[in-house]
Amino acid sequence: MKLNELAIIGVAATTVVSCAPAKKEYTSYELYPVRSGSLTEMEYTPAVTQFSLWSPTADEVRLMLFDAGDGGHAYETVSMEPSEDGTWKAKVEKDLKGKFYTFNVKINDKWLGDTPGINAKAVGVNGKRAAILDMKSTDPEGWANDKRPALASPADVIIYEMHHRDFSIDPSSGIKNKGKFLALTEQGTVSLDNLSTGIDHLKELGVTHVHILPSYDYASVDETKLDENKYNWGYDPQNYNVPDGSYSTDPYKPEVRIREFKQMVQALHKAGIRVVLDVVYNHTFNTADSNFERTVPGYFYRQKPDGTYADGSACGNETASNRAMMRKYMVESVQHWINEYHIDGFRFDLMGIHDIETMNEIRKAATAIDPTIFIYGEGWAAQAPQMSQDSLAMKANTYKMPGIAAFSDEMRDALRGPFNDNHQGAFLAGLPGGEASIKFGIVGAIKHPQVDNDSVNYSKAPWAEQPTQMISYVSCHDDMCLVDRLKSSIPGITPEELSKLDKLAQTAVFTSQGIPFIYAGEEVMRDKKGVHNSFESPDSINAINWKGKMEHADVFAYYKGLIQLRKNHPAFRMGNADLVRKHLEFLPVEGSNVVAYRLKDRANGDTWNDIIVVLNSRKQPAKLTVPEGKYTVVCKDGFINEQGLGTVYGGEIMVPAQSALIMYN
Repeated sequence: MKLNELAIIGVAATTVVSCAPAKKEYTSYELYPVRSGSLTEMEYTPAVTQFSLWSPTADEVRLMLFDAGDGGHAYETVSMEPSEDGTWKAKVEKDLKGKFYTFNVKINDKWLGDTPGINAKAVGVNGKRAAILDMKSTDPEGWANDKRPALASPADVIIYEMHHRDFSIDPSSGIKNKGKFLALTEQGTVSLDNLSTGIDHLKELGVTHVHILPSYDYASVDETKLDENKYNWGYDPQNYNVPDGSYSTDPYKPEVRIREFKQMVQALHKAGIRVVLDVVYNHTFNTADSNFERTVPGYFYRQKPDGTYADGSACGNETASNRAMMRKYMVESVQHWINEYHIDGFRFDLMGIHDIETMNEIRKAATAIDPTIFIYGEGWAAQAPQMSQDSLAMKANTYKMPGIAAFSDEMRDALRGPFNDNHQGAFLAGLPGGEASIKFGIVGAIKHPQVDNDSVNYSKAPWAEQPTQMISYVSCHDDMCLVDRLKSSIPGITPEELSKLDKLAQTAVFTSQGIPFIYAGEEVMRDKKGVHNSFESPDSINAINWKGKMEHADVFAYYKGLIQLRKNHPAFRMGNADLVRKHLEFLPVEGSNVVAYRLKDRANGDTWNDIIVVLNSRKQPAKLTVPEGKYTVVCKDGFINEQGLGTVYGGEIMVPAQSALIMYN
């Protein structure tokens, strides 16, 4: 999301009367009928195609049939008949495969304009018309046998957030299908330095989940003018239940984007990597001309007391997840992506706009299909939503949503500085005061006797019931990437210091009991030329330069080593709050800018007895006292080697400047 930050206090909701008199009038949106069964709007067979649309306030609804996904006029118009639960229905008894359709709703003598409906599963170019096809025909070979990679516990999740275009567009990627879904299906791709890129790079790095930025059909890129190379992150939803055409090799053919998306998921699964879809149910690209508004005016959005649109997203509107049909829509949409596309997880943009009950219903629906599907989101809104704070899926309410995680901006900003000031540093810049917030992140935002919550930057109380409900990170797409932030907040930083502090930051992330999350390209020291909000910046800003893999080979090796260390040692991913409180003990340190802790007594069944982790951001070595014993050092001076980098005896030890020390006995 372009705009995000701390949880914002909500205001009381107000019942809003329907915008305009219609054939059926309701005194509040809560009284609109709820459609039973599926919200599917088109069911195709060669003999007959059934159409249905939920539009309870309509006077009349027409179905228009087209030969093409754009251009030309409808070759046939069909009047739909009113049916139960506010739906309108029509059937066409001929083979419509390959045709396109729209609906047009009339309310109070006004036709609202063409819409593919709210639930199109296939669309033509730019998503203006829905397409009629047999979804089974879009399955790639072997799709029926596609299986999710094994995941024993949510604590095992390691997330890599990427944008399709950034990942593959640079000439240095060696990838043929640059900027496309298919980029992630190509094996054997290498950089100019003959180092692996693409999917092979992800396997080498060791991440478990790839979080792809919004990949549903979004509005800001014109699919008929892809040669213009217009860039966008995709946080501007148009059709929620179909992949975007700009990432396909042919946006004019509805089946191509669907098949290629499935091929991408299939390839990642074969590589042992799960796929997380970034979903933006909190707002739509436009309001008056949106599919929601052209179907049931007013219903799918919240309004202010004066009747104007609420805007918790700061993008012009906020959706009304608390209304029965919007909740049902979100649940069914998530189910569609799981069942049709084998998606393994969801990241909810501005999750704080949605109500807690809806998020719990989504979790319940996902669990019924596969309990290992991972769900997390931004626990805030851009502006105050039109519901009370205690009923919203804000970060502070995460404990009310079992099996759903939220991002920890406490740890993020304690490490690198506040979101709203790119030039302000924190722990990594050698500034004191962030230690309690880093400890808060290390334990996974749970209650811990050694975390002084009064000293934590944004949250004066733990908000996670379990450590797997906290996303641990230092940067993501909608902000300066880590390299840029370090340069901006530490004037005169040297290349050596940059490398040291980058590694130190990610050591905090990957040894945290929360779920580690990194931004694509950080492992090769990616930068964005200092641009904070690069949502529509050109490739020259956003593209990952794969030359960095050779130039910063030590950084890549360190990230890879951190991931392997976490995978090999269950002490770093206990996944249980009681175990964390039992086995994680913070060690006393003198002064500021050092955080040290011990994972003791073979935590979570680890083969190592005691593990000591020290994070030192001082420009001088740090002296501290650790329990007696002989320790094997596995991380020191920016290098990781689980076989050992030497031995240290307990008592008083020295930790090198601007680096992490990890050792065990």
